[in-house]
Amino acid sequence: MFFILSKIFAFLLMPMTWFFILLIWSWRTKNDGRKKRLRIAAIVILILFSNRFVFDRTMHAWEINTTQEPAAGTYDAIIVLGGMSSYDQEFDRIQFSRGTDRLLQAIALWNKGVAPKIIFTGGSGSIKNSEIKEGEKIRDFLRKAGIPDSVMVYETQSRNTHENASLTKPVLSKVAPGGRYLLVTSAFHMRRSLACFAKEGIKVTPYSTDRYSGPWKFDFDYMFLPTAETLGDWNILFHEWIGCISYKFSGYI
Repeated sequence: MFFILSKIFAFLLMPMTWFFILLIWSWRTKNDGRKKRLRIAAIVILILFSNRFVFDRTMHAWEINTTQEPAAGTYDAIIVLGGMSSYDQEFDRIQFSRGTDRLLQAIALWNKGVAPKIIFTGGSGSIKNSEIKEGEKIRDFLRKAGIPDSVMVYETQSRNTHENASLTKPVLSKVAPGGRYLLVTSAFHMRRSLACFAKEGIKVTPYSTDRYSGPWKFDFDYMFLPTAETLGDWNILFHEWIGCISYKFSGYI
């Protein structure tokens, strides 16, 4: 139930959902003054949430970034959180998203000798196709790519960040008990991830990837021209905020 409700709330808080609700409301109301105010509010939402400068500064305040690059031999295991791919059933192959930077950076760290093991945690985040496990598809892909099985450990049952942490805990006790762990996930997702692992009593060091925010810029198009991409990026941030609030109430963090 919690899993389904989180999906519903994420949809309801999308900026475009607000935009269309206000437009429909303005169309349905008989009051001319309210009609005008609702349409102005819809336009303001569209302009505000399509502005890249506003989004970047908000995301900059939220993201947790890596403080320094780890040296060789610093950790016993690298933990990589899933949620970076989907499965194309028609062509029987995995498809990767932006979050794949998590896995690529983890492999690069392993190549540098930062840790001898990579633990990938991720099952199914889908309501419809829960039998398709991301960890299993990632395992098949990495085998074909030449990453040794001796390096990778997979947890394939978790559906969310809370379960990433709780189901990884027994894996760590077998692979690297009492070790030093590097947690790899997206910068926007790191805050909730750290809280979940801390709740399970797992001490980790953050290593953030695929940052959305960057340094201050004052280009005209960046500050004033709206972009459709930014509207979609806000959905990611709102989803993360909802996740943190619901996890707090559920006792996951």
